[in-house]
Amino acid sequence: MRRTLVIASIGAVLALIPALVLFDFTVDDALIIARYATHIARGAGYRWNVDGPITDTITPLGFPYVLAPFAHDGPLSALAASKLLGLVAWLIGAAFLAVAVDRSSNDSKRFTALLLVPASAPLAAWSVAGLETGIATSLASIAVSLIALGVPRVGTSFIGIAAALRPELTPFAFVVALVPSPGKRAAEWKHLVTRVALAGFPFALVAIVRVALFGRPTPLAVLAKPSDPALGLKYAIACFLLAGPIAIVAPIAVRRAERFAFVLSIAIAFHFGAVAVAGGDWMPLSRLVVPVLPACVLVAAHLASVADARVTALRLLLALAGEIFVMMKIGPSAARVGPDRLELVRQLEPVLRDARVIGALDVGWIGASTEASVVDFAGLTDPAIAALPGGHTTKRIGPSIIDKHGIDTLVLLRARGAPTETPWTNTLFDRGVEQRVARFPDIGDEFVVVAESSMPGLPYIVLRRRDDRANGALIEGP
Repeated sequence: MRRTLVIASIGAVLALIPALVLFDFTVDDALIIARYATHIARGAGYRWNVDGPITDTITPLGFPYVLAPFAHDGPLSALAASKLLGLVAWLIGAAFLAVAVDRSSNDSKRFTALLLVPASAPLAAWSVAGLETGIATSLASIAVSLIALGVPRVGTSFIGIAAALRPELTPFAFVVALVPSPGKRAAEWKHLVTRVALAGFPFALVAIVRVALFGRPTPLAVLAKPSDPALGLKYAIACFLLAGPIAIVAPIAVRRAERFAFVLSIAIAFHFGAVAVAGGDWMPLSRLVVPVLPACVLVAAHLASVADARVTALRLLLALAGEIFVMMKIGPSAARVGPDRLELVRQLEPVLRDARVIGALDVGWIGASTEASVVDFAGLTDPAIAALPGGHTTKRIGPSIIDKHGIDTLVLLRARGAPTETPWTNTLFDRGVEQRVARFPDIGDEFVVVAESSMPGLPYIVLRRRDDRANGALIEGP
C-alpha cells in the first residue's frame, strides 16, 4: 500500500509540474461554457443569451451545471473553477496511470514511459484549459489503468463516461471494452457484451437526450464546424508525430507483449482514425488526441519490458523530441493566452458594457465582458447560423442578420499587421466571415469604429451603429 501511494504521488507530481507552467492557457470556447454556467447560476437557465433560447452549444451536454455553483460572480469565476477542476481530475488520472505503469512488469525500463507525461504540453495545457478535456483525459486514464490492474468492468464504465463527454472517443471506448487485463484469459462473450454495453451506454444516453431536447443526436458544434477528412488526416498525422504516440510504434515488440498492449494499441489507432474522419480541430496542442495519450504511456511501458533496450530508447527519444519541440515552440505563447484574454476584456469592456446586441465571431471573451446579447457568427451558439454553408469562420451570413437580430455593435478581428483603414470597410480582416460583414451594402455608413484593442496578436476593432454612437465613447485601449 505504501509503495502504491508513493508511485501515485510521483505520477501526480509529474503531471502537476508542467500543468502549473501552462496554467494560464485557455481557449475562447471555455468562456462560452462559463457564460452558460453563469446564466444557470443566476436563474436564466441553459442559455447563451439571457433572453435567448435554450441551445445545444456545449459538446459535453450539461457540463455548465457542474460549474454553475462557482459562477455566481460571472464567467471568469466559472472559468477559474473549471480550470481547477480539470487539473485535479488529471492529477488523479496521472496517479492511477503511474500505478498501472509500476505494475506492468518488473523491468525497470517500464518507468521510462512516464517521462512522456511531464514533457507533454498537450496533457498539461488541456488539463487546465477550462474545457472538459482534462476530465475526459482523467476518465480515460483511469479506465485503461483499471483494466491493466485487473478491474476491466469498472474501467470500461469510466471510458464510457469519457466518450459521453467527447463523442470522438466512442470508437476508442468500444475497442477498450475488448482489451483483456494482463495475465488474464480472454473474457467470455457474455462478459465482453456487458463491457461493450457499458462503454456505449453513456454516449447513447446523451444522444437520446439530445434528440429529445434539440432534435439531433450530435452537438451543435458538429453542424457549425463541418468535418474535412483531408484536413483531419493532416491533423492526425501531426498529432501522432509530435504528441508522443510514436513511442508505441513497435511492430515486433507488440507481438511479444501481453495482448493487453496489442489490443490497446489497436484502440489508439482507431481513435486517430476517428479524429481524421472528424476533420481534426482548429484549437492548438492536439486537443482531440489528448484523452488517449495516457493509454500511449501505458502501452509504452509494456513494450519497454519486452523490446530491445536500444530500440526502446530510440522510440522514446523520438517521442520526447516531438513533445519537447511542442513545449518549447508553443508552450510560451500558450501560457500567455489567459492573461491576454483578461487584458482584452479589461480594455474593451467599457465600450461593450453599453451595447445591446453584439455581432462577432470570437464570442467567448465578449460574453465575459458584457451581459448584452451576443450573436455568434460562427453558429456555435445559434442553430440557424450553424446550419448555413461554410465552416465556423466562413459562414455565409447575409446582410439581413444585422436588422433581424437588432445588432448595434460589431467586434471584428483585423488581420495581423493590417491597419484600420479609412473607410474601415477597406480593412483587411482575419477570417472569411469578418470580410463578408465588411462587404455588406452600406455597412460602412451604418457602423463607425469606436474602439480598438492594443493587444499584440489580438487586433480587434469595435464598431457601433451610427444611431447608437452616443451610447459609447470613442476610445482606444491603452
